[in-house]
Amino acid sequence: MKTFSILTSLMLLAFFAQAQQPNVIVVLADDIGVGDISHYRRMHSDNIILETPNIDKLATSGMVFTDAHAPAALCATSRYSIMTGNSCYRSPFPWGVWSAYAKSPIADDQLTLGKLMMQAGYQTAFFGKWHLGGDFRRKDNPSKVYRTTKKTMPELDVDITKMLDGPPQKGFDYSFTLPAGIQDVPYAAYENGEWYPLQEGGKIVHITQAKMDEIGVKLDKDEGLGDNGWDPRLMGPLLATKAVDYIAGHSNKEKPFFMYYCSQAVHLPHNPPVELNGVKIAGTTPSAHMDMIKELDVQMGMMVAELKKQGVYENTIFIFTSDNGGLHVNKKTLASGHKPSDIYRGSKNTPFEGGHRVPFIVSWPAEIAKKQIATEPILGLDIMATLAAITKTKIEEGQAMDSYNLLPILQNKKKANTHPYLMVQGGSHHEVLIIDQGWKLIVQVDKKDKSDNTRTPTALFNLNENIVEDEKFNLIKDPKYQAKAQELFEKYNVTRNGKAFTGKHF
Repeated sequence: MKTFSILTSLMLLAFFAQAQQPNVIVVLADDIGVGDISHYRRMHSDNIILETPNIDKLATSGMVFTDAHAPAALCATSRYSIMTGNSCYRSPFPWGVWSAYAKSPIADDQLTLGKLMMQAGYQTAFFGKWHLGGDFRRKDNPSKVYRTTKKTMPELDVDITKMLDGPPQKGFDYSFTLPAGIQDVPYAAYENGEWYPLQEGGKIVHITQAKMDEIGVKLDKDEGLGDNGWDPRLMGPLLATKAVDYIAGHSNKEKPFFMYYCSQAVHLPHNPPVELNGVKIAGTTPSAHMDMIKELDVQMGMMVAELKKQGVYENTIFIFTSDNGGLHVNKKTLASGHKPSDIYRGSKNTPFEGGHRVPFIVSWPAEIAKKQIATEPILGLDIMATLAAITKTKIEEGQAMDSYNLLPILQNKKKANTHPYLMVQGGSHHEVLIIDQGWKLIVQVDKKDKSDNTRTPTALFNLNENIVEDEKFNLIKDPKYQAKAQELFEKYNVTRNGKAFTGKHF
């Protein structure tokens, strides 16, 4: 009886120790710039065209980072880095994996956010846009994996009823996945890797623009295979509802939960829902693009409300950020006075600050004081080492090589070890950049050189004095600053060519 009592006590102690671990939600918004979030916009202007009240509440409940950057100014490249804690250039496909039918850049033995949190004893879940390649069987030869060639369009010789390589293979116990978000084939949703029919009697069909015209939707990219119930206006509400259901079903369990939520908003095509959670969305702002920003904000509110309903909000870490800078593609958005990039030059797919500066908010009411601002330069890929530190999980050598632990900053510790300099990738034009103590060098990588070793500096800005990157003060040809340009160029080349460990996990 005494032995039983001791064992029972030990089990209870282990249970309560585990129960004290915080739940974690990481939200990766799609194409959201700092100016899209009203809390950030207010730092530079009183002219707020669109309010984001739910995201603003997260911001005031914890810490807001004002010098946060996506690993790249473009989606798929950033997603690899955030998922693995490695800079984009460490990927076998450093300029991105742009098809759901392409080989994943993440190796089987590579650490991911999901695998890390599994090791930490968490229930793990992925929701939303994957955009990291995937394996599907060939129709004509099911023993082989289909690989995109883009030579035969549309790509119809694919069995899209099952993802053979996706979130379940990368460390997620549960997943509800849109392989390419709402932007490209396959136009279908997957639950735990299996096709999830969007309507009763659902079937796989050829999704054409003509078919989408019938429901008033314009495809952003290719025609191809998808679910006959596909309607991008319904994907956000479906995604948010699945996430809320997951929170309801996995709160207050023996294991805490980790959710990586990659929203469909606000990528093209801009087709907002009529309403979400009782809030009217479509047509309530100056543009469909801004309607989707509003939709994203409502999604965040839904998740926070469910956390509070389950009594776990106080001990839930909520991280909100974006995969790249905001969009400048919608004339109505820009005409309204809304500024997706806030005061910064450029937008998604550019090497300027507007292309890679992103909102980064961390809320953890039980541990992080309210209304804090952090000015340290950080990257989205720092999420990995930060979660490792919070959960006291070791990152093995050779994994998450560029991720820095932000926990000391969150705890307001003096002299927190942060990036000595930032290395960020541009977009499809193959620019890269380095920022060191406010000095920024933009480098053009020659697309014709497949080794990426032919690099030419093209711009030098002193962000301390020229945060807007006014081209009149591009110092790259100024003789007085040649030494600074060369210093930054050598620092970039030495780090990248050596692929040295640059991160600090603990």
